[in-house]
Amino acid sequence: MYWDKDLETMPGEALAAVQLERLQGTLQQAGKSPHYRKVFADRGIEPGKIRHLEDIRQLPFTTKEDLRAQFPYGLLSVDLKEVVRLHSSSGTTGRATVVFHNQKDIENWADLVSRCMYMTGVRQDDVFQNLTGYGLFTGGLGFHYGGERLGALTIPSGTGNTKRQILLMQQFGTTVIHLIPSYAMRLMQVMEELGVDPAVDLRLRIAFLGAEPHSEEVRQRVEGYFGVAAYNSYGLSEMNGPGVAFECPEKRGMHIWEDAFLVEIVDPKTLEPVETGQEGELVLTTLQREAMPIIRYRTSDLARILPGPCPCGRTHSRLARIMGRTDDMLIIKGVNIFPIQVEQTLMEIPEVGQNYLILLEKADGMDSMRIQVEVRSEIFEEDMRYLKGLEQKITRELRNELLITPKVELVQPNTLPRSQGKAVRVEDRRNA
Repeated sequence: MYWDKDLETMPGEALAAVQLERLQGTLQQAGKSPHYRKVFADRGIEPGKIRHLEDIRQLPFTTKEDLRAQFPYGLLSVDLKEVVRLHSSSGTTGRATVVFHNQKDIENWADLVSRCMYMTGVRQDDVFQNLTGYGLFTGGLGFHYGGERLGALTIPSGTGNTKRQILLMQQFGTTVIHLIPSYAMRLMQVMEELGVDPAVDLRLRIAFLGAEPHSEEVRQRVEGYFGVAAYNSYGLSEMNGPGVAFECPEKRGMHIWEDAFLVEIVDPKTLEPVETGQEGELVLTTLQREAMPIIRYRTSDLARILPGPCPCGRTHSRLARIMGRTDDMLIIKGVNIFPIQVEQTLMEIPEVGQNYLILLEKADGMDSMRIQVEVRSEIFEEDMRYLKGLEQKITRELRNELLITPKVELVQPNTLPRSQGKAVRVEDRRNA
């Protein structure tokens, strides 16, 4: 089901009726799990008495800590023999979180991703190259099944081996790619080194960027270099992975598929709902998941719903670009800073290359920020006055954005470490 005009353009009242029916079924299904059975009993919650969408506020939030505490099977709502797949977070900040799927869950997920891809213009005659990790990471298999459901030739190239990725694009005439933004920047660098001109040597026309926050400036660099339309996507493993929200060709926010997810935006401190258009923490409830439904999940992602209709005609709400996470915020000298603010500033400076690293350190007992910035190799052929001037320019632009003055260090391309997965943009050395 990669295009359902009636569903995607459904009037608000009709869409709300679909959501309520699916929410009631989801609550009944969730009550079969050990975790939610206990939560409902302890709080005297009767799922059958949820008769309005607003009634969901009577239910408690689910957090990542709940998922970890119930590891591995505490949120499972079906018999284990019905489960066909699990996906897991990396567990780098503690015990991993695990999400289970039965066959219907997998099919629904593939439908959602194919719906996203079709919306941007991908068709059966496209060649889709998936440059993201497979395995426990949801991005690879999520997009893979979506591409196949759509009928596109799907190349599961995975991550890394950049020269081979470029060769595959040339050999098979790849037209659509999916990759994380930091790897897109790396791909640009390698193509420049190899003398590959995307406009002449490749047939790319669409790029999907996701899995890590990125700025509009990064999107513009990707579109300008590859000559593609680049689309922002949003997903998280707890809600399937990719396919939760996606941009349409208007690129005025990401349509979140409200037939599959119930959306709330709450104040992260008071946990009360905010007005439409105001920023808060994104809270999601699955509406189609059978093996492991999740109720009112606090994503930690800072988001806002864009008011008004989308010119594309789709009626599902639109999320603005995710600007960070409640747990990503840095406090330096009393100032709240999100790493994406650094990226936005750096990517607007033409001399800046494709990579940077934020170092948090102690200086004279105070927190300080040092930012290492890769710049184009020819910059280092200039005299010291030019380098010093560029360093001062970057420092000035960052100070204007961040309201503190970081120490800036210019470094050669390929100097900073790179990851096969999500880019590591912040290194905290304050307690080293």
